[in-house]
Amino acid sequence: MSEEISELLKKALALPAAARAALAGSLLESLDETVDEGAEAAWQEEIARRIQELDSGKVKPVAWATARRQISTILNGR
Repeated sequence: MSEEISELLKKALALPAAARAALAGSLLESLDETVDEGAEAAWQEEIARRIQELDSGKVKPVAWATARRQISTILNGR
């Protein structure tokens, strides 16, 4: 990694979490040269379904700290 990129990364990591997430999203989007319309439509349907499940109470949200603990437990086999 070049010194210029290292410095850019250091500055990016100093940003607030929301800004880092937005930056990461923008960088990932910049890698997609073509858009798969079918995949985009499928994701939109999935997002709408999940929102409806949350709004109806069918599923309950989990705090990120709880989810991270559960994922860590699964990955560590405990």
